[in-house]
Amino acid sequence: MLTLLLAATATALATGLGAIPVFLLGPRATVLRPLLLGIAAGAMSVASVAGLLLPGLDQGAAGSVGLGLAAGVLFLLIVRRALEARHRHLTRAQRAGLPASILVFMVLLVHSLPEGFAIGTAYASDTAGLSLFVIVAIGVQNIPEGTSVALPMAAAGFSRTRQFWAAVATSAPQPIGAVIAFLLVRQVEPLLPVSFGFAAGAMLALVIAELLPTALRNDPLQATAGTLLGAAAMFALSAALGV
Repeated sequence: MLTLLLAATATALATGLGAIPVFLLGPRATVLRPLLLGIAAGAMSVASVAGLLLPGLDQGAAGSVGLGLAAGVLFLLIVRRALEARHRHLTRAQRAGLPASILVFMVLLVHSLPEGFAIGTAYASDTAGLSLFVIVAIGVQNIPEGTSVALPMAAAGFSRTRQFWAAVATSAPQPIGAVIAFLLVRQVEPLLPVSFGFAAGAMLALVIAELLPTALRNDPLQATAGTLLGAAAMFALSAALGV
């Protein structure tokens, strides 16, 4: 349990690394965001399929994995819709008075919970190298999230220390989600393939509904290059770990 907590905490700390380009480049770090988001999308897509869906099918029935997959997609879409509705119901004055950094923080905070589920589920599996594979993928994905948090905070005049720890705080639910998923599948073993499917569904929905559209909208070339780079890196890691 201690190892799991330390690993999930490390992925949360990786979010703070995304603030470093903002420290060095200031507002110009926006130029790198499509590339970083593309890398995250590529890494998460490969991790979702090779690190979650396929191991889930190896350890349970396709129906169980499919049920979890549908639940994960539905969970993320409902959360996004709720956040969008919340923002839409604010008056124009309220929107203007609400810092962009707070909106970004809220969105990323909610999204990080299923990523914690992925870590805990992979850790509960007996597949060699799987937990490290998923942990690396989540850590890579967290870096552009940290950049997304730091950019509006830098524009608002927040210190570098606050930018770093605010970025890390968006991933605070990851250790919690990791422990919950681990304990659940350990206590109720048939939940393991469902949990694999749920984490994969939530992560793939995040890639399709948010990461890729945002990256492609800002710079299609960078986004494509980043996606290919992230996917290639995770395929190489998968081969090295034998996952």
